[in-house]
Amino acid sequence: MIATPIARASRSRPLGRMLVVRVLGTIGILLVLSIVVFSMLHLAPGDIVKNLLGNRPSSPDAVAAIRAQYNLDQPLYMQYLIWLGSALTGDFGQSIRLQDSVSSVIGARVGITASLSGLAFALAVVVAIPLGVQSAVRSGSWIDRFATGFGIVGLSAPTFAVGLLLLYVFAFYLPIFPVYGSGDGGLDTLWHLVLPGITLALGLGAIILKLTRTAMLRELETDYVTFGRARGLPDRQVHMIALRNAAIPIVTGASLVLTFLVGGTVLAETTFALPGLGTLLQGSVLFKDIAVVQALTLLVAVTIATIALLADLAYIFLDPRIRAKETAQ
Repeated sequence: MIATPIARASRSRPLGRMLVVRVLGTIGILLVLSIVVFSMLHLAPGDIVKNLLGNRPSSPDAVAAIRAQYNLDQPLYMQYLIWLGSALTGDFGQSIRLQDSVSSVIGARVGITASLSGLAFALAVVVAIPLGVQSAVRSGSWIDRFATGFGIVGLSAPTFAVGLLLLYVFAFYLPIFPVYGSGDGGLDTLWHLVLPGITLALGLGAIILKLTRTAMLRELETDYVTFGRARGLPDRQVHMIALRNAAIPIVTGASLVLTFLVGGTVLAETTFALPGLGTLLQGSVLFKDIAVVQALTLLVAVTIATIALLADLAYIFLDPRIRAKETAQ
């Protein structure tokens, strides 16, 4: 009775060390990424001061004042250190284009992008994983052929083309859904996000479906499945065991496609005129609004790193072999 909690504590210590190591590695990657993005933005052609002043005549004193206001008169490494010191306290500076704090600008738009990404990912997972399982279990049937066709269309159709097609059919020809905008909040916003969510979910679901089908086919050909069927286990139980063993590649694929949502949201938000982070990033890059681009890049990197870390932890809980290997190290 005493050995059990001691054994659990001994297993938790290596796992805790693993988590600390991966978190520290993630922080290091984020630091390097912030340096690279900050440097590339300053090396890109164009002048922030000219973008801000436009075609208005300006004196050298006015230009110098603007450069001093945004620390543009400092060396590049000092600009980065000033930004990093402020960012660690939660202050990401001021948007040159929108003349507002970066935190306020991102906070006003992050809800739309998060809702759109969550809806698209939920639709993709709910449809693709059961369809991929059934496609593998009933290989050669009409379900398998339908899933194969769905995967081909989802992988080959561009996001903007799918969005325009859905707009024409379900917003213009059949006026069921709204054409553009994010609605007035609550269910109205959710209703506005249905078409953009389906647009993004089509490509994501195709990838998850292919990964699920491939992983299930591989597991269904293993010896333990043959042995289970020979023992008289119900097909449903055998399929659930196979799905559990195929969960690691499925989780890997799902976590990867979730990170790709950032790029897809730019096209979807532009097509459906949604005021989200995708359109904010697009406008900020064109205007060379460094503070906003830097903060958005860091936000995206933190999101991707968090998803990767959660996927790693999911591997440990899904596969006892990985858990035993991590404990033994």
